[in-house]
Amino acid sequence: MKKTGISWKTKKMLSKSDLVFPDWPAPPNVKAIQTTRNGGFSSAPFNSFNLGAHVQDDAIVVAKNRQLLSQYLPSEPVFLNQVHGVAVVDASQCACVPDADASFSHQKEVVCVTMTADCLPVLLCDKQGTVAAAVHAGWRSLCDGVIEATVSKMQASPADMMAWLGPAIGPQAFEVGAEVREAFIAKDGQAEKAFLPSGDKWLGDLYLIAKQRLANLGVQAVYGGGECTYRQPEKYFSFRRDGMTGRMASLIWLS
Repeated sequence: MKKTGISWKTKKMLSKSDLVFPDWPAPPNVKAIQTTRNGGFSSAPFNSFNLGAHVQDDAIVVAKNRQLLSQYLPSEPVFLNQVHGVAVVDASQCACVPDADASFSHQKEVVCVTMTADCLPVLLCDKQGTVAAAVHAGWRSLCDGVIEATVSKMQASPADMMAWLGPAIGPQAFEVGAEVREAFIAKDGQAEKAFLPSGDKWLGDLYLIAKQRLANLGVQAVYGGGECTYRQPEKYFSFRRDGMTGRMASLIWLS
């Protein structure tokens, strides 16, 4: 294994200015954090706060980055092996790294997390602060119903729920083929409003589609959704922009 030159005793602190704290009216006991690409130890092209252990970054450096993040968390996050599907797991019951694209918990201090670098992270909770969830809504999982599957598993009234849409590739940058547009429209006709022509391609709005799906469920309180990972290279990782790159984390838990 390559030597990193990083000591496990390093006293570096992760600054709050390197993190995003969701601006939404969640109950006081619902805590959430969004990481950026800044504040960590990783070298290019993963510079610097890569939290993904599957992107060919040095494993020791990733572990050090995760250790930095632990300063802000009550417990180790329940990481998932995200497969662009619709499986949802109870984070409090996970003994290993499950193949899933969303997790939820009714228990305190269980940290749900999703990892992204263009895909849409969705954080969910109810207004009573009894359940929280993190969703990896890549276009395939979003299309196939991962948000719907998560809301169903949370066992809370959608009218009492709220969502925060984290940083994802924006509607000016998410160019797709006709087959992607047709797949979304086949699931929900109103998705047609989320696509604009771009030559022989289409520009898709993941934020709008997520809002449509949430509204269909009865979740009206939706926040966030104004960032673009692709167009902010100084702040966010973007797989489509850079290819080999790091991953950010969107985390939520009950205190």
